[in-house]
Amino acid sequence: MLESLYRGLTRLAGPAIDRLLDRRARRGKEDPARRHERLGRPRRPRPVGRLVWVHAASVGEALAVLPLVERLLAGRPGLSVLVTTGTVTSAELMERRLPGPAAFHQYVPVDLPAAVDGFLDHWRPDLVLWIESEFWPNLLAGIRDRAIPCALVNARLSQKSFMNWRRVPHTARRLLRVFRLALAQTAVEAERLHRLGIADCRAIGNLKYSSAPLPAADEAMAALRQAIGDRPVWTFASTHAGEEAMAIAAQQALRTRLPAALLLLVPRHPDRGEAVAGLLTAADALPFARRRAGDLPGPGDAVYLMDTLGEMGLVFRLAPVTVMGGSFMPVGGHNPIEPALLGSAVIHGPHMFNFAEVTQAMQAEGGLMEVDGPAGIAPAVAGLLSDATVRQTRADAALAVARRNAQAADRVMAALDPLLAEAGIG
Repeated sequence: MLESLYRGLTRLAGPAIDRLLDRRARRGKEDPARRHERLGRPRRPRPVGRLVWVHAASVGEALAVLPLVERLLAGRPGLSVLVTTGTVTSAELMERRLPGPAAFHQYVPVDLPAAVDGFLDHWRPDLVLWIESEFWPNLLAGIRDRAIPCALVNARLSQKSFMNWRRVPHTARRLLRVFRLALAQTAVEAERLHRLGIADCRAIGNLKYSSAPLPAADEAMAALRQAIGDRPVWTFASTHAGEEAMAIAAQQALRTRLPAALLLLVPRHPDRGEAVAGLLTAADALPFARRRAGDLPGPGDAVYLMDTLGEMGLVFRLAPVTVMGGSFMPVGGHNPIEPALLGSAVIHGPHMFNFAEVTQAMQAEGGLMEVDGPAGIAPAVAGLLSDATVRQTRADAALAVARRNAQAADRVMAALDPLLAEAGIG
């Protein structure tokens, strides 16, 4: 009943969605040149041969699937992999990081029946791999109605989302039965998905452990190392609104103890760079340089605003201490595996629920440092920057956890073997 109601309402929603896409495009949230993809009108021809469609919602999920895409393509010269995401930043990253030409990116269509039908009729995927837990009813119904083999990979489902789905059990069961297999990050999430109606649920581990270290351009790295010299460096990485003010306050406090310290301030969304630059200008005690302007940090700069895309590999290599954004606001934190793989010791706040299992595993080994709130940032950073032994011990412990779990992608591929065979993908 709810699925039919949703489908009926979305049939009428085309004009409203057009206006929404217009508003998002004006804010830089949509790519006007590729609007046709969002409306289920692809212009790129479908490749000849077998096609796997991998859907990942945004940047974190898209980066997590890269090792899976590489394994899918290995030894299968006739196979193509289509990766869809819904954000401009993830699209830009995928254009650079996917191992083309056999792997390529498209925007996921909006969840309107006509857009879904246009997308599926054009691409005709032989297998669908749905990453994590962004469930769009029309898309999933379209996959189900076409009887395309489909698996939920790297699945996670919070307690709050689980309880919401439990309020509509028949709808949840009908919607989620499209997934022949669910490969969850943890046993708890596997059990939740099973209770919602997916018959075959297994705890495989987190694909993010299998990611390669984030890349960095050699020329850019050399230029920044020369500009920074031997100054103590730390980063507040992937910040959200409200956290930049915390970063500025922490840097002001830190420089009373380490006057030469440099903060690499990296907003999660680079399009917020202008707003963050305004905050830094208002805090006139902290001179800063801005990467988007093409500047390098000078000797007198206290902050280097890195409001660019795809340079976290540079950041984590340059900064031996990382404060994780999204963890001092109820956002849920960001991926601590990325700095761990590059030897940066991680400090985080109280909100790491999006990476609860990873955080707990690294904390158990002494690999992460938690602080209760923003007042604890400066003392924690000062302690790690001042004590190389303690800093290295924490970084090594987090790296050991990441390496110990790095076979998650191999376990996923082994579990997918029957579906690959069914889809004619040897």
